[in-house]
Amino acid sequence: MTAYTVLPIAPAALKELRAVDDAGRPCASYIATGDDAGSPLRCCLRAITLGERIALVSYAPLRRWAATSGADPGAYDEQGPVFIHADDCGGFAPGESYPSARPGALRTVRRYDARGHIAGGRLLEIPADAATAFDAAFDEAFSDPNVVLLHVRALEYGCFHFEVRRPPAHEHAVPYGRDEDRPLLG
Repeated sequence: MTAYTVLPIAPAALKELRAVDDAGRPCASYIATGDDAGSPLRCCLRAITLGERIALVSYAPLRRWAATSGADPGAYDEQGPVFIHADDCGGFAPGESYPSARPGALRTVRRYDARGHIAGGRLLEIPADAATAFDAAFDEAFSDPNVVLLHVRALEYGCFHFEVRRPPAHEHAVPYGRDEDRPLLG
C-alpha cells in the first residue's frame, strides 16, 4: 500500500485537453502502435497497450494547479508532452504501488512551494521496492514545511508522470515539531 495519494491529470483538465491542449493545439487522436506501447498514460496512470486510441498533448500541470490555488509560478510555469486516452477511460484506480515504478527507471521528484516556485528536488532511481523508495522521497520532500506540491517526472525526457500534494496531518505523519510550526495551506 502506498502512503501518499497519487494524482493523475484531473477529469476536468482531461476534458479540456481532449479538445485543445495547453499549448493551444487541437487534440489529434490516433491508434497506438508498437512505438507507443508501454509508455505511461497520465489519465489512468497505466501503460499504453497496442491498438488503444490515444493522444499526445501538451500539458502544463503547475499552471493548472496555480489556477486553483491562487499561486503565481511565473517563470516556473512549463508545459510538456503527455499521453492520454483520446476518450474517457474511467481514470486512475489507486493500487498497491506507485505508477510508472519500473525498477531501474530514473525519476525526479520536483518540489514546489505555495507560490508555485521550485523548492528543490531529488533524483530517484527506482529500486525493486518502489513503494518504500517513493514514500521515503515524499517524506523527505514534505519534511520541508514550505513544500506543498510534488511532481514526479521522467529524468530522460522531463515528462510529468503524476502529482502528490501535501497530505493533511491525519493522513500521514510528517515531522514538523510543534503544531504551530505546521504550514498554513489554504
